[in-house]
Amino acid sequence: MNAELIAVGSELLLGQIANTNAKFLAENLAEIGVNVFYQTVVGDNPERLKAAIQTAEARAELIIFTGGLGPTKDDLTKETIAAHLGKNLVTDEDAMRSIEHFFIRTKRKMTENNKKQALVLEGAKVLPNDHGMAPGMFAKYGNHYYMLLPGPPHEMEPMFLNYGSRAIQNELETIERIESRVLRFFGIGESQLETEVQHIIDGQTNPTVAPLASEGEVTLRITAKHESAEEAKRMIDEKEKEILQIVGQYFYGYDQTTLMEALLEKLSSKQLTVACAESLTAGLFTAEMAAIQGVSTMLKGGVVVYSNEAKMKLANVKKETLDQYGAVSSECARELAENVRKLLKSDIGISFTGVAGPDSLEGNPPGTVWIGIAMKGRETETHLLELASSRNGNRRRTVKYGCYYLLQMLGEKPEK
Repeated sequence: MNAELIAVGSELLLGQIANTNAKFLAENLAEIGVNVFYQTVVGDNPERLKAAIQTAEARAELIIFTGGLGPTKDDLTKETIAAHLGKNLVTDEDAMRSIEHFFIRTKRKMTENNKKQALVLEGAKVLPNDHGMAPGMFAKYGNHYYMLLPGPPHEMEPMFLNYGSRAIQNELETIERIESRVLRFFGIGESQLETEVQHIIDGQTNPTVAPLASEGEVTLRITAKHESAEEAKRMIDEKEKEILQIVGQYFYGYDQTTLMEALLEKLSSKQLTVACAESLTAGLFTAEMAAIQGVSTMLKGGVVVYSNEAKMKLANVKKETLDQYGAVSSECARELAENVRKLLKSDIGISFTGVAGPDSLEGNPPGTVWIGIAMKGRETETHLLELASSRNGNRRRTVKYGCYYLLQMLGEKPEK
């Protein structure tokens, strides 16, 4: 079954609220094997809503509406759908009793327009509203299924989970599970990653593989469909193995895991501590670590050494090092990492020094960055970056590279 979601409400178009209902429904429909190919948002206008319905009917079997079931004049969803289908609206007595009871219980006067909320499409299955007044509806007219749900998420979500999902499943001959897994990569561009796995993308059927880029990162989403959730996951496992044989050196985690979260999980499992010396990032790496719960067992502390004076006084960088090599150098990054590790008695010291931009520094162009990593019992590593983003973009990407290089040093692949 293919579905289209139509969210009704001018407040969505004005950006006053986010359409979280679409995300919720798409995820839950996928679990029962319903494909969501389109999502539409339309304002509180009957003509535009009618046009949206006609468009949806041409490309979907199931149309799910959210919003516009309330008592006010701009709540026109069911009236518009009824007119479009040539159906009457009739009062659902159970819903009416529930609405009346609400006003009696809260000792409020029930205005006439509240009776409108008890109206449902003639012949529709009524979906009870356990957290509000307007009931939902589900019906088949002609070749299409129509589901109407309230707009407020605290009403819509339990209604769909408790009643709507089962109503749809009863209409499906077989229920195919749709399982997805996101693989997260760093240190490789979207175009290069796609080139490396192009033969897999070109040959995809089930599972499917789709790339998606974000700032400094790229992901691959693997999606499999099968009646058995276990079989779908097995299919994803096989495809993941095939992909990681090609680009596994850039892989760091799954689904919504961030680089910092992956790093802290690794540090925690190995019971390692970190100290930071930050120049161009000015505490950004330390702040991102501290934003994650449980970091107190891993983060010893850090120093912001933005000036050369601070590098010497707070991190014991030799004046000779700065005079001979400059602050933007492998030598400076090495001393910062080694010294902060010793000063704070941590297992790992990490440093960031470079040119965020927009101006050059010491003859180095914006985006020139050195990262130093000193680890107890290992030789200190330094890494040169040549970034090409905005000032703050360079700083954010530097932090991500710090996580990435630390993860590389710590080794081992993350767990699913």
